[in-house]
Amino acid sequence: MRDVFIVSAARTPVGRRNGYLRGWLVPELLGFVLDEVTRRIDLDPALVDDVINGTVYQVGEQGFTLARSGVFASRFPSTVPGVSVNRQCGSSLTAIQLATGMIASGTMDVVIASGCEVMSKYPIASDFGGTLPDGRGQGTPFGAFYVKRVEGKIYNQGQAAEAIAEKWSITRDECDAFAVSSHEKAHAAAQAGHFDREIVPTKGLDADGTQITVTRDETIRPDTSMEKLAALEPVLGTKLITAGISSPVTDGASAVVLMSGERMKELGLEPIARVVASAVVGSDPVLMLTGPITATPKVLERAGLAMDDIDVFEVNEAFAPIPLAWLRELGAPAGKLNPCGGAIALGHPVGNSGCRISITAVSELQRTGGRHALVTLCTGGAMAPATIFERA
Repeated sequence: MRDVFIVSAARTPVGRRNGYLRGWLVPELLGFVLDEVTRRIDLDPALVDDVINGTVYQVGEQGFTLARSGVFASRFPSTVPGVSVNRQCGSSLTAIQLATGMIASGTMDVVIASGCEVMSKYPIASDFGGTLPDGRGQGTPFGAFYVKRVEGKIYNQGQAAEAIAEKWSITRDECDAFAVSSHEKAHAAAQAGHFDREIVPTKGLDADGTQITVTRDETIRPDTSMEKLAALEPVLGTKLITAGISSPVTDGASAVVLMSGERMKELGLEPIARVVASAVVGSDPVLMLTGPITATPKVLERAGLAMDDIDVFEVNEAFAPIPLAWLRELGAPAGKLNPCGGAIALGHPVGNSGCRISITAVSELQRTGGRHALVTLCTGGAMAPATIFERA
């Protein structure tokens, strides 16, 4: 198997719901980051063998095959194909894993993995409902087989997060403190310019509809405090989960160019990171969001590494109990977890998040001189992909 390297990476600033990205067409947003990652290394787009894109709600502008629509919206020639994948919140990390496999096997040499989700237009459950051409109901993704597997105990994700908090004895105060820390770390990182290498300045609209260029994630709230979070009422039919300890509804796109070492040398390019190992697990379908706890040791074993070998852990902050349970179960150093903040502060455009946090993790390795980063996300449907990157 051949080594696989990331040679270029870029993302838009994350946009809050109906924020600066609200005027973009979704394929246009994806095409924008496809152009950016190839422009950064002066790569002829015709050399791209495939574009693999992660998107969860594949309807409307995000339907058809968004990867191919993104190609049409970019400067890429029509000879470049594209495919969309959906592993819920892990979709674009799965895109990176699939791209890695195609290159490592020798099937392809240059693949772009990307993520794109505009939740302002297509929020959670956008793929529910509707009718078939003959007027019958289209049906629900959570049909009889899902209900049977969970023995009728169906949680929404907030309720699953609450059940996780109960199982691992995680309190509301712990969750609030974790959320405050996420915003503090994200704000400090933004102020210090730690995201600058990964973010591409992106045009958008301010609240009055005037065109602006955005260089920072819109969702960071530096004034977040324990007092403010304590005043929030629980949501999603829970007694614990509030908006303050949940990732916000957001928009964004990101992409990485992956290459074989041979093609990289032919083109005279320098690597950013090497993909060391990948894994994916299924987890308890009732608790749903515990996958990172088992995906982490599995990918470490595949890489021949231990927890102590990892310099940066990116565990997606869908809800505060998820990374807190991960910390409690695996005993990782809290200081290595999401050092620049996580999705509670930076947002979680679901299909985009796996690629976004991978870019942030690799960027942090470059900044600090660390060697290894481990990235993992819980997903709807009770799964979790995980990948380890090595700074090149």
